Amino acid sequence: MENRRVVVTGTGVISPVGNNRDECWNSLISGVNGIGPITLFDTTDFKAKLGAEVKNFDPRQYMEKSDVLRSDRYAHFAVAAASQAVEESGIVGTLPPERIGVYFGSGIGGIHTFEIEHSKLLEKGPRRVSPLFVPMLISNMAAGMIAIRFNCQGAALPAVTACASGSNAIGEALRAIRHGYADAMITGGAEAAITASGIAGFVNMQALSTSEDPNAASLPFDSRRGGFVIGEGGAALVLEEYEHARARGAHIYAEVCGYGSTCDAYHITAPRPDSAGGARAMADALREAGWQPGESVYINAHGTGTPLNDSLETAAIKQAMGEQEARRALVSSTKSMTGHMLGAAGAIEALACLGVLTQGIVPPTINLREPDPACDLDYVPNEAVRRDVDLALSNSLGFGGHNACLAFRRVEA
Repeated sequence: MENRRVVVTGTGVISPVGNNRDECWNSLISGVNGIGPITLFDTTDFKAKLGAEVKNFDPRQYMEKSDVLRSDRYAHFAVAAASQAVEESGIVGTLPPERIGVYFGSGIGGIHTFEIEHSKLLEKGPRRVSPLFVPMLISNMAAGMIAIRFNCQGAALPAVTACASGSNAIGEALRAIRHGYADAMITGGAEAAITASGIAGFVNMQALSTSEDPNAASLPFDSRRGGFVIGEGGAALVLEEYEHARARGAHIYAEVCGYGSTCDAYHITAPRPDSAGGARAMADALREAGWQPGESVYINAHGTGTPLNDSLETAAIKQAMGEQEARRALVSSTKSMTGHMLGAAGAIEALACLGVLTQGIVPPTINLREPDPACDLDYVPNEAVRRDVDLALSNSLGFGGHNACLAFRRVEA
């Protein structure tokens, strides 16, 4: 079986801290907090009142008005991010359409559409439900719309693995190119679940922070942490076979050099108490990446700010790398700024890894004021640091026990 090299040649993002790559990256390294009071619905009766909303976004910059009206907010984020990435990469027209595919993740899909149409059903009867209800709702539609937009006739699939969706989409796209099933892939994730039912569901399972202070809500690795803050948005990457990218003179951000995907097989929401599943995903990605002890490593942690995740992820990092190497690594959670973007989280955090490799700056974990003794690694508290790293990892851990880890390196000829 072929093992072709795979590189990133295009990026795009719509996020709570910026609606393009440069704006988002500058916010992350500057410690900009994208969290604030929810404005998308009335939170008067809700315990959780904060979210990380996308701001100043007009989908009509990327889509025709008719397409906007016929699709869910999560798909708007997906198409917008993908459009940025495709334009930047210049991939369209350089390959036959059947050699380009789309793997795009969403943990929940069109929940905004579901709420609107379900209300119509209850209040006005079944005849008032939109005939577009189902295609607007389903989680594969972002991948389908991107494929239609750019005439990608290879495989077009969603990854639906909760909070690991974006990372799994990227990892499976890597494998598709590596093993010869495609020459390029548009991949990433999108989510728009800041809705009444979404917030109610998460807060009633005690997953969300109920703080009303944006600087004391998303607190990864801090002893005060009490849950995550929900975010929204989309992020996209164009992955391409290395020789094709080099031959056409494409700008190459980095090589996607490793991927691990495992399942805890333990519980629908709680991680394994021994951290074995997450550690194995990291170990698999490290092995594929050819990691050697002594290399400088950055890890964009899943780092949700929930009581269980952060201490168990710390343990997983130690298991995967060994205690000494784990303590040498730089680890940060950009969710402290973006909130938890669910199915988009792995994709935007992959973009953060690319920024670290190309810019030599590591974004911080902001508002880390009272470190938890069980979280005892270098989490780059509060201020970005300058550091050239050899290898960047992105961890994603999702409900259902899904674990994914992506590894990136600067391209060496």
